[in-house]
Amino acid sequence: MDDGVALLESEVRELVRRRGVDPARDAEGMQVLVAAALADYDDRSLAGLVPPLVDPEAAIKDVMDAVAGLGPLQRYLEDDEIEEIWINEPGKVFVARRGRPELTTTILDDRQVRELVERMLRTSGRRLDLSTPFVDATLSGGERVHVVIPDITTGWAVNIRKFVARARSLPDMVTLGSLTPQAADFLHAAVVSGLNVLVSGATQAGKTTMIRALAGSIPATERIISCEEVFELNLPARDTVALQTRQANLEGAGEVPLRRLVKEALRMRPDRLIIGEVREAEAFDMLIALNSGLPGMCTLHANSAREAVTKLCTLPLLAGENVTASFVVPTVASAIDLVVHLDLERDGRRSVREIVAVTGRVEGAVVETAEIFHHREGALQRADGYPPKGEAFRRAGFELSSLLHPEVAAWG
Repeated sequence: MDDGVALLESEVRELVRRRGVDPARDAEGMQVLVAAALADYDDRSLAGLVPPLVDPEAAIKDVMDAVAGLGPLQRYLEDDEIEEIWINEPGKVFVARRGRPELTTTILDDRQVRELVERMLRTSGRRLDLSTPFVDATLSGGERVHVVIPDITTGWAVNIRKFVARARSLPDMVTLGSLTPQAADFLHAAVVSGLNVLVSGATQAGKTTMIRALAGSIPATERIISCEEVFELNLPARDTVALQTRQANLEGAGEVPLRRLVKEALRMRPDRLIIGEVREAEAFDMLIALNSGLPGMCTLHANSAREAVTKLCTLPLLAGENVTASFVVPTVASAIDLVVHLDLERDGRRSVREIVAVTGRVEGAVVETAEIFHHREGALQRADGYPPKGEAFRRAGFELSSLLHPEVAAWG
């Protein structure tokens, strides 16, 4: 940043303080203020009192980014191809562009990183200190922020996940090449029919995007309650209530964990329950909800659909010593109907690797599954499995044979 832009920025910051403008909330007020400051600066530069600005338009952008945005990181937030930004140390700022990591030329110092984090957390109501060295928060634009500070790590580590909304429905997933038309039609019918869906995959495999796309098939007449650690799903605007967790305050009180949200959601007349991600004991409360006849879906980290089912049979045991595998395993078998597993390809493309049915049967404490679609010869293809609850499909007006064997239905 040249001397003229730096001087203009300091003057704008002083005007913001004097007038009590909130840069994060009053974008229009900031634009008016910066335009007025620039006009005054130009008059003084013509009189030789301040250095001239080489590019006034670029100067406005730089000042707005520095005062109302995230400074040197703002251009990455505005780039639609960038999905995530992370800082390992001030001199190493990375971005993920369409799933592939890149080291940027941006170099920050310790003070800049701390100021950026402070700005990100200012309106979130979340705190970060030695007693709470981790934090998850949401920016005003919906981006998710995760920060870790020393002595847990050697330097301030920051991740900003943008959740670029390239897909909001199953047809969008087909357009992106993540799903075949036949598999999309089947999943649409499964969601409309009220089947319970578990979306699994590794980090950055596209689980949140997939669950948002699946939610796009939920009938508009249904009331949706979502439970998340921080707001990410951004479901379509209809009869929807979004809930997020809350950290404890400085006195250690007021925490609202995900388990509590799931329990409260059941008191809010839901027709459909969506849980952003299950990691711990909240899996138990989710299973109880789904086993009571409430349709729902959630995401879970796993390396395959089979491992996702196994993991879901383990997580509820964290809820307490009185929760046993003899209860959890058959409950998983009866509560979960489908597992949609995703993967991140080497080229950064996200795709569905398999769609697996949970048959409802248990053999030797192992939940039985059947492949409905699997990845073979570079494409998602029909396997030989069938989903449970065939009657639910019929009640919703779908014929399974035409969904899973369209060539047979076409020839009659």
